Order: sequence, then structure tokens, then C-alpha cells
Amino acid sequence: MSDIKLTDQDIELLNSKEGLLALLRNKKTNVPKALEVATYLHELKIKQEELIKFQNWIIKKDKKVVILFEGRDAAGKGGAIRRITQCINPRHFRIVALNKPSKDEEKQWFFQRYIKQLPKPGELVLFDRSWYNRAVVEPVNGFCTDKEYKRFMNHVNEFEKMLVESDVHLVKLYFSITKEEQAKRFKDIKNSPLKRWKMSPVDEKAQELWDDYTKYKKAMFEQTNTETAPWIIIDANVKPIARLKAIDHIFDSIPYK
Repeated sequence: MSDIKLTDQDIELLNSKEGLLALLRNKKTNVPKALEVATYLHELKIKQEELIKFQNWIIKKDKKVVILFEGRDAAGKGGAIRRITQCINPRHFRIVALNKPSKDEEKQWFFQRYIKQLPKPGELVLFDRSWYNRAVVEPVNGFCTDKEYKRFMNHVNEFEKMLVESDVHLVKLYFSITKEEQAKRFKDIKNSPLKRWKMSPVDEKAQELWDDYTKYKKAMFEQTNTETAPWIIIDANVKPIARLKAIDHIFDSIPYK
């Protein structure tokens, strides 16, 4: 530990609440790691304070904001959503994570059940997976027909254009991880009594179907990365960095100032 050279700023950060929590989180003290964690927590706190201002703008100006969180299984979508919503007013945002459609919903226009979840004025809605299930997850796993897939791909750009032209701020985030990182996270999930519930039958086949997911993902980007509703791809192999980048992209995408 005597070989570690710390700046005055490092020492101040380690003596902060975030720094002390980082130092005490493990039995064995690891100063470089604690400094890394404390830096992340400090930056996250600053961005969460800005998210409060962002939400206040949404409320005051009666804005309608939709943020889509897409990515492979275990890419960190849920963790990012939790950090984004951790400190904002729960009365003015919703997290939407829809189950498989009901029998009645299967007979409806595909986008109908998503329209029901769109924000009212002054509200932020975060989709933990969205209508883009039909672009990747459903065709890979045989949950839709080829005709249904092609119909979706032909309609989705126009649907999103309608949303944007109706004064909905739409942000599309895709969390990208490597096959090796996904395998590592699946192993961690299975070994954790608190996380095992996250593994679904679809997750169990994700590694085996990796190349199929890649094919449909590329087609999704090629056909739905429009000027009106562009995709923002986030390198999500390192969760803390991905969370901070996601927040920055939200700020950059919506002119709330």
C-alpha cells in the first residue's frame, strides 16, 4: 500500500461517503479498486442530480419522453434503469416490462399494447425491452412467424415517426456485450441465490443462439436506425461505464436545457 501514490483529490474522494463505502465493501482493503468504485459513485451522484433537473423539465413543460432499453440477455439493461430512476420522483415515471401477449393481445395490432403504455404529458416511460422484441428475440426463438416479422420491420419506422411527430421524445439505447461477457454474467446469475430468478428458458438458449441473435440484430440496425429515431449503441461490457454513458446519451438526445 505504501507504493500507491495518491493525489490530494484521490484522498479527498476516498474520505467522502462514497469512498468510505468503497473501502469497506470488501474484507481486504484494495485502494485502487476502492478509488475506481468511489469515482464511479461520485460521477453517478452528479448525473443523478442532473436527472432530477431533467425530470423537473419534463414535468414543468408537459413533455412526453420514451426511452427504450434493448440488448442481449444479461446486457445490464435493468441495472441501468435502476440507477436512472433511483433518485427521481416515482409519481412521474414508469418502468414498462411487458410479459408475453395475452390471447386477446395476439389478435390485436402488434403496436396496440405498447401504445397503451406511452407517457402522458409530464411523464417519463422507460421500456425494459420494447416492441423491438419482434425484431430479434421473437424470430430467433420462433415466437413469431416470418410474415409477422416482416410486417413489423415494414411498419416500425413509420410507427416511430408518428410518435416523434406527436411530440414524443424517443431515445433508443442498445447495450452491447461480448459472448464471453454474457457467459460470465450468466454464471454469476446462476451462482447467486438472489439473482437466479432472472434466468429464463430464453436466457438458457442465448449462448447457443448467439449467431442467430447477431444476424437479426444487424438487420434491425440496418433497417431501423433512422434520422428520426436513431439507435445509440453502448459498449456494456463494463457495467458502471455503460450506466454513465447511458445517462449522458439521454441528456445529449433531449434538449432539456
